[in-house]
Amino acid sequence: MISIFAMPKPFHGHIEIIQRNAIQSWTRLDPGVEIILFGDEPGTAAVCSEFGLRHEPQVGRSEFGAPLLNTVFESAQHVARHNLLAYVNCDILLFQDFRSALRTAAARRRQFLMVGRRWDLDITTPLDFSDPSVEVSLHDRATRNGLRRAEMWIDYFVFSRNLYRDLPALAIGRRYWDNWLIWKARDIHADVVDATPSVVAIHQNHDYAHHPQGEKGVLHSPESERNFRIAGGWKHLFTLKDVNYLLCHDALQPRRSYCLAPTGRRFSRGWEKVRGVTRVHFWHPLLNATRPLRHAVGLRQEKVRLSKKKPVGGHEFDR
Repeated sequence: MISIFAMPKPFHGHIEIIQRNAIQSWTRLDPGVEIILFGDEPGTAAVCSEFGLRHEPQVGRSEFGAPLLNTVFESAQHVARHNLLAYVNCDILLFQDFRSALRTAAARRRQFLMVGRRWDLDITTPLDFSDPSVEVSLHDRATRNGLRRAEMWIDYFVFSRNLYRDLPALAIGRRYWDNWLIWKARDIHADVVDATPSVVAIHQNHDYAHHPQGEKGVLHSPESERNFRIAGGWKHLFTLKDVNYLLCHDALQPRRSYCLAPTGRRFSRGWEKVRGVTRVHFWHPLLNATRPLRHAVGLRQEKVRLSKKKPVGGHEFDR
């Protein structure tokens, strides 16, 4: 079967509820699944004892406290019982469609990485997994009312043992480390599979209260900037647009359009620079020059919106 490993946050408040939900969903994937929780955050040891999970408290951390990719992934590949491993963010619910996708991807019997997009859903209470209708209900809620994130939001990584070696000290839980993992798999010519059409991976929405600076501290931090430098910049940061296989209806299909992804990213970043120059040197001066006239005829920002707001939780890859 599979060894799932994760780095939970402290088990407090709402985060405790959704992490316990996620872990219980993993335990029900298969009787032989192994779950390994890394780190010594408050509550981790107790949860491992309660559910019979393996606990690896020692992990390398940055000077700011973030766990380091190399220590977690290399340790997991060393201690895991199974040759198929998955790193999963500890707020992600997985069900039997995930298990089916594993079987199809692993049947190729060669080095591979399987990833996929997530569905964001508000869940605030403990889930009763003894009720067989829970999985169907959650799938329906997610696909009807949830938000499916774009190709840069990656929350699970399924891979064959020893796919990743000599990993850099990227900070997990900050930006770019996940995008680098996709690039690395492609760089060593592994099959990279997008399981989005076959797997509804549900992300339980939460705030960033676990970090002293909140969302800004997680997304816009010195650790994220250092991750960018260590990863090697944009050329080593891939999204699901860069995968070379798609998993649809229990069958792997070659995805030829992946070769266009780097060009698309260069165009997007170039277009963003053009838009920035246009706003600063043309649009804003035009607004300033016409403000008296616009105000005289009642055209104010409160009444007329000239641009759409960015989506909540926007990502630079979204542009």
